[in-house]
Amino acid sequence: MIDIRVIDRELISEFKPRRPETGHKNTFGTALICAGSRYMTGAAVMAVGSALRSGAGLVKIFSEERTLNAVSSLEPCAILEERPDKTADLLRKTASLCKTSDSVLIGSGIPRDYTDMEVLTTVILKEAKSVVMDAGALSGEPDCQNRLEECLKAREVPAVLTPHVGEFARMIGIASSEVSGNADELVLDFASRNNCVTVLKSYKTLIATPDGKLYLHDASNSGLAKGGSGDVLAGLIAGLLAQGMEPHKAACSAVYIHSKAGEAAAEDIGKRAMLPSDLALYLADGYQSAGWSEDNE
Repeated sequence: MIDIRVIDRELISEFKPRRPETGHKNTFGTALICAGSRYMTGAAVMAVGSALRSGAGLVKIFSEERTLNAVSSLEPCAILEERPDKTADLLRKTASLCKTSDSVLIGSGIPRDYTDMEVLTTVILKEAKSVVMDAGALSGEPDCQNRLEECLKAREVPAVLTPHVGEFARMIGIASSEVSGNADELVLDFASRNNCVTVLKSYKTLIATPDGKLYLHDASNSGLAKGGSGDVLAGLIAGLLAQGMEPHKAACSAVYIHSKAGEAAAEDIGKRAMLPSDLALYLADGYQSAGWSEDNE
């Protein structure tokens, strides 16, 4: 029988990262957000926004020109890094940025057919301290998927993967309808085989760790069932990882805080009208719900 731990305030309050008043921007880490594309600039804006509001000291956005312009306008606290078009230049710059970052998010708002997705993700998995893989980084062809899984297995610090049910089904080669009835076993097996923390997103969220632990957050909110909610979650995980949190603690904390921010947004705006772009402004409510006070430690 699988032992499932419920993600609640008691658990998440234990995971609270330290935030000393004597700290400075380097104390709280640097998150690199490799996200966005010409027609999906909003994904990067939302991921950057939640990373900035995670408490990370610095947040960099690594993307193409139109996305950088959008982020510059809407999230001016972020540092802009342009993504080179030539593959060799891209790989050199990615490796360099990874070395000066404490966490890296790859995939939000990047289409599945982005030419350099596999090589970009491979460099990040090999060079980055902590990694979050979302959206486009999870949607490769089977041969690409197999190569990336080898990179996952070789990592010292497990990466965090954030698939929704459709992406997860594609990753393990089954139909989406086959996931729901056996999700616990499937996500545990995947996390164990691939040395990663797997966040399986649905109306209830399962988080599996490489060592066989399973966490559940069951608090459905149809207001979150909109494109962009996952980008906010991925950015939040990256921001928490940048502050030195362990992957499973960052994932569980982000899922809980993201959910509580969604509840606060729904209460103020309504589930039908609330937008994923509203969530970052309600993260303070999420932190309060998690018991993450701002007292000195």
